[in-house]
Amino acid sequence: MIKNWFSGYRSADLNAMLTESSHRPWPIPAGKWQYYQEWNNVLFFHWKVPAELLRPLIPAGLELDLFENEAWISLVPFTMEKISPAGLPPVAFISDFHEINLRTYVVTEGKPGVYFLNIEGQKHLSVWIAKLLSGLPYEKARMQRGKNTYLSDHAVKGFKLDVEFELKAFISLKSKLDLWLSERYCLYLNRGQKLYRYEIHHLEWQIAEMELKKTKINYAINGLSFTDRTPDLIRYSPGVKVLAWGRQEIKR
Repeated sequence: MIKNWFSGYRSADLNAMLTESSHRPWPIPAGKWQYYQEWNNVLFFHWKVPAELLRPLIPAGLELDLFENEAWISLVPFTMEKISPAGLPPVAFISDFHEINLRTYVVTEGKPGVYFLNIEGQKHLSVWIAKLLSGLPYEKARMQRGKNTYLSDHAVKGFKLDVEFELKAFISLKSKLDLWLSERYCLYLNRGQKLYRYEIHHLEWQIAEMELKKTKINYAINGLSFTDRTPDLIRYSPGVKVLAWGRQEIKR
């Protein structure tokens, strides 16, 4: 069953992904991808923020990316599934877990990407392995979600999320802002004295409008507070299948 799933469904799916690149701002990376993963049932909460408060959080070597001279931060709760190295099947009790990242938007060497200010994961073991292998700042939080709810509590930092939502129509013609926020094909990692880029590939995001029925958000970082602050833009996506390449060091 595992062999059939991995060599059949998935290989055909990935071949189709790798032939579609017209939506990307630069070509698919050369060489073999290293990890497969799925980001499913994704919620996007976007806020405009003062750039001067955000810049101190951006490491040397990266520039804050702006949309029409405005900086943005996004809180992105979703469910990670089927994450696994190339050539190996996923192991559900490790590879499937809820995750929330707090991210902003940066650019260097002409490649706009995302920079994570915080990442929370549902499972101790998954968080430990993800942090060990990627170097990304994963932390454990209590999380649970239902069909149209998402609940998270990071007791150490006091971060909390408690939302109930209703999905609306899919967006057939995305705005320039929607594309700018979602179509990012790399992420950046600052680790010690070194700066890295992880390149990724996926098909273009399908996004839908979403109405919040209940909104309790408590996040604050470097004077930027989102405690019960209504997002400037909210979106939903059923998700994307993602290929990730190994990290490359960037000279500062």
